[in-house]
Amino acid sequence: MSIDLTRYSTNDFFDEMLERPNRARTWSKQLVAHLRQMDDGELAARQASAELAIKEMGITFTVYNEQDGTIDRNWPFDIVPRIIPRQEWERVAAGLRQRVKALNLFIDDLYHEQRIVKEGVFPAEVLKQSKNFRPQCCGVNPPHRVWAHICGSDLVRDRDGTIYVLEDNLRVPSGVSYMLENRLVTKRVFPELFEDYAPLPVNDYPTRLYETLASLSPRKVKRPVVAVLTPGIYNSAYFEHAYLAQEMGAELVEGRDLFVDSDDKVYMRTISGPQRVDVIYRRIDDDFIDPEVFRPDSALGVSGLIRAWKAGNVGLANAPGAGVADDKVVYAFVPEIIKYYLNEAPGIPNVPTYRCMYPDEQKYVLDHLEELVVKPANESGGYGMLMGPTSTKAERETFTKLIRKDPRNYIGQPTLGISTVPTVVGRDLEPRHVDLRPFILSGRDTLVTAGGLTRVALRKGSLVVNSSQGGGSKDTWIVDMEDN
Repeated sequence: MSIDLTRYSTNDFFDEMLERPNRARTWSKQLVAHLRQMDDGELAARQASAELAIKEMGITFTVYNEQDGTIDRNWPFDIVPRIIPRQEWERVAAGLRQRVKALNLFIDDLYHEQRIVKEGVFPAEVLKQSKNFRPQCCGVNPPHRVWAHICGSDLVRDRDGTIYVLEDNLRVPSGVSYMLENRLVTKRVFPELFEDYAPLPVNDYPTRLYETLASLSPRKVKRPVVAVLTPGIYNSAYFEHAYLAQEMGAELVEGRDLFVDSDDKVYMRTISGPQRVDVIYRRIDDDFIDPEVFRPDSALGVSGLIRAWKAGNVGLANAPGAGVADDKVVYAFVPEIIKYYLNEAPGIPNVPTYRCMYPDEQKYVLDHLEELVVKPANESGGYGMLMGPTSTKAERETFTKLIRKDPRNYIGQPTLGISTVPTVVGRDLEPRHVDLRPFILSGRDTLVTAGGLTRVALRKGSLVVNSSQGGGSKDTWIVDMEDN
């Protein structure tokens, strides 16, 4: 039976492919025509082929389970790509460059003069209660005055087509390896589509990442020694750590592979003797990176690493302390941050946000818990939230107590009608909600990936796209309209 898109219902959400049932958006016409030519058996077979390719390629992620411990699972992937016209994407990319530039200026200011606080633009109490502000980093001047070298800002589109920034990930953002692998799998499963479309490439990301990291090197050598510092094989993003190290031609190391000598330089243990390391792309949280400075019980980090970094003998990405801007309460102030440092209006708006630290905004949140999404400042992965429209009375009562006990730690946001993309469900296509995580590299230059990682909520009606909670992903295509 052929694929029937006349029954495809967007349910009043903005669908990235269809304007309405069976009516393709301009940039999706060729893809929709191709899907119409397929029968449901071929669609299911191609999805199965993609899943087999993922298994063969060893594309996995790790889930933590209280009963079974850590489990490696094949990466969940849907074969129908998400398409974004290039003209729209260029506006989005400009907004992302603006945002990351302002956030880096903000972080640098907080670890130096704190002008934005002294001038009353950013509340002193928010900084004082920040879990990710590191006093140990005050006065440090990282290369290019950049702290967040790799940023993953999550974007969503509302019912009216408006794109919003949902949050900024500035500590150790993950997912870019899946963006790269998604493209490879899509080429294997739908090679003929690449004859009709010419999506902007993403395969240069490892090279661009290496160039960004190399620009942080204290030694001006032709090819600085770059290492990816991983917590180890049981980390949920270990696949990505190993993948990026291999693609960059960098070293994959654990803390025990490195040491800081009396000269405050970092060395890697090798069978040929110690080798100096110039730049470390660390995938370990601040708390565990250096037991000499942060948690003394950490076995994951490198004793003396912060000392070497402060001495200017090693580059660290992302810089320790960058997470001060990776806070959902700080997020609520980003429009003011952009205005303060750049004297510009945000290129991409925030989701309207209520800050529970302010009594009037707290009252609104408490009075409208059934309608809002309530988020704690520093949780990630979709955990610790209240989804108001699907919450129980007991859950709302619990959050009322939490908000009143620690109002600085919570924000409230309206429940957006997040856009959908057709997704393979059995032998048919059904709408599923998606977000998008582009990656922004900042060093000597700034680069925004051509698209990013489209994450999809595979469960019907769900808005949670995280892979640890049943989400998956799609390939993301940025295309020139004139080519279609």
